[in-house]
Amino acid sequence: MPTATDPTAPPLRPSRTRHWILAFAATLAIVTYIDRVCISQAAPDIQRDLGLTKVEMSWAFASFAWAYALFEIPGGWLGDKIGPRKVLMRVVVWWSFFTAATGWAWNLSSLVVMRFLFGAGEAGCFPNLAKMFTNWLPQSERSRAVGVMWLTARWGGAFTPMLVVWVFTLMSWRRAFVVFGVLGVVWAFFFYRWFRDNPRDHRGVNAAELELLKETQINSAGHANVPWGKMLRSRTVWMLWLQYFCFAYGWYFYITWLPTYLKEARGLDLQKSALLAGFPLFFGGLGSLMGGIVANRLAGLLKDLGRARRYLAYFGFTTAAGMLIASMSLQSPVGAMILMGIASFLLDLTLAGSWGGCMDVGGKYAGTLSGSMNMAGNIAGGIAPVAVGYILKFSNNNWSATFWVSAAIYLLGALCWMGIDSVTPLEKSETEPAPPEKPAPQTA
Repeated sequence: MPTATDPTAPPLRPSRTRHWILAFAATLAIVTYIDRVCISQAAPDIQRDLGLTKVEMSWAFASFAWAYALFEIPGGWLGDKIGPRKVLMRVVVWWSFFTAATGWAWNLSSLVVMRFLFGAGEAGCFPNLAKMFTNWLPQSERSRAVGVMWLTARWGGAFTPMLVVWVFTLMSWRRAFVVFGVLGVVWAFFFYRWFRDNPRDHRGVNAAELELLKETQINSAGHANVPWGKMLRSRTVWMLWLQYFCFAYGWYFYITWLPTYLKEARGLDLQKSALLAGFPLFFGGLGSLMGGIVANRLAGLLKDLGRARRYLAYFGFTTAAGMLIASMSLQSPVGAMILMGIASFLLDLTLAGSWGGCMDVGGKYAGTLSGSMNMAGNIAGGIAPVAVGYILKFSNNNWSATFWVSAAIYLLGALCWMGIDSVTPLEKSETEPAPPEKPAPQTA
């Protein structure tokens, strides 16, 4: 009988243990968006029960985003240092507790504190999922993984309004937050038992699969020193941060003020608004998945991955701005929301390039770099809900003004990509001249 070392033995097929990484990432992405989006649908009830104005409610929305922004870099750095297994288990349990605690709020101050602490926990999620991908997936599979992760995240948020409306028929908004908080605890239990930071420590990974993952070995090693100087001197890093700020500014409208907009500006009741409020996130999920596929094909045609990402970003940001403006001109709420959904689809085409760029530029510091980029996005998330509240206050509830501001910021995001080299690793950017952006049609 042939042995494993027998040259006549058939080649060992790689195991597929790494595919479970995507399953855990996808399910966690769903949980994060259920936990963060449910408050937008509950906002009218929260305002009524706690006696809050629109501006006061906007501060509750913003407190989550500011905490999310402030703790992105610490969360990503900690994942780079001690590994995503310990970090993800802790932060998921943390934010699940404060999801439940949102239902215990008794006034504006308590609500702001609960949402701030909730955001501090969720901040560690996506940087550590990115770190998990760099440890467990070969470069050729990361683009697809990012697309699927954001697809499930967006769809989790898309169906949350209908889920929340259904749960509200069974219980109060206060009890509903407790139910949503339980989901994360269940995920953390199974994840911590199964996952290992280094695939070489997992008994389900065979030698052939390890051979596929040999390039990830350096990424699995922990470290203490982040090259902050290189990051701060890098034009690419600054432009990645700014374009993600622009991306998130308009996007945050969908998970904060959109249900209120549909009720006040479009005259829809809770059930109809819950269905239509899911359009931007549903279409955005498709855009997240398509972004990686289109960028791969475009990179193959251009023989240049960096240009493919850049051109797709130009297209996504500019056309999203146009569709957002066009949505205001339609009288039909359904037609307007379809155009807003298309705007979200076009904008999310840029996600694979943004996060793929963080992985390629960051390397073993991917958790820190992606965390810093996501921090920039959530600084926008902290500004946008409050800005909308004040725009409405000083424009006599002119919702169109909020869309014009978002569209202008989208155009700025497109311009940022003129200064981004998304393929040159940060560690090489100063030690040797940056090579021409090389073709890498296998990833985006």
